[in-house]
Amino acid sequence: MNQRQNLRNCYMTVLILIALLLVYIIEVALGGSESTYVLVKMGAMNNYAIVAAGQWWRLFTAQFLHIGMMHLISNAVMIYYLGMYLEEIIGHWRFLILYILSGVGGNLLSLALGSDQAISAGASTALFGIFGAMTAIALRNRANPILTYLGKQSFWLALINIGLDLFVPNIDIQGHIGGFIAGFLLAIIIGDKTMKRYSFKWRVIASCLLLIYVLATIRTGMIIKI
Repeated sequence: MNQRQNLRNCYMTVLILIALLLVYIIEVALGGSESTYVLVKMGAMNNYAIVAAGQWWRLFTAQFLHIGMMHLISNAVMIYYLGMYLEEIIGHWRFLILYILSGVGGNLLSLALGSDQAISAGASTALFGIFGAMTAIALRNRANPILTYLGKQSFWLALINIGLDLFVPNIDIQGHIGGFIAGFLLAIIIGDKTMKRYSFKWRVIASCLLLIYVLATIRTGMIIKI
């Protein structure tokens, strides 16, 4: 019963993980998840394709692709672990919106600062959005020991991973940072269903900052690539 209740409370997280697995199976069926051809065909991030060919949908699709089984597993484990908490806190549809928009937000910073020819993919942009969201919620609910623990854990996981990114080649560190920023601001904006929300003033400020972030990354990406 407890397990069934847990699944009901985080069914959106489970559906996301199923979607990631199905997309990975399609990647393998088309020629392999590490094939550049397959990744580009299925919508991986490629700044040149986005700007020169107008394929802006890659900002969305790239977060559902993975390069190798271990890439998928490492992201899926963390998404499930933190997603089951965050989804119960903010609600199913808020969680889905935050997850997807964080992935897009992370890819926007990759567009702005990444290499023209690089191919990148993965749910880590959305995962870092979860890190950012848990951090923001914990800051607003510092009297709650569980949320404080989850927030600190999320923040340090994000910081440690970004630190490790500096020493690992071919890692989209810009996407990770951008995902964290987007998730942090989105959590302030959309609020949650049970815990303390940020005041109207802070939600307006976060909305303005997010708008500036989106416009700045798109403008910078266009200037760099053209």
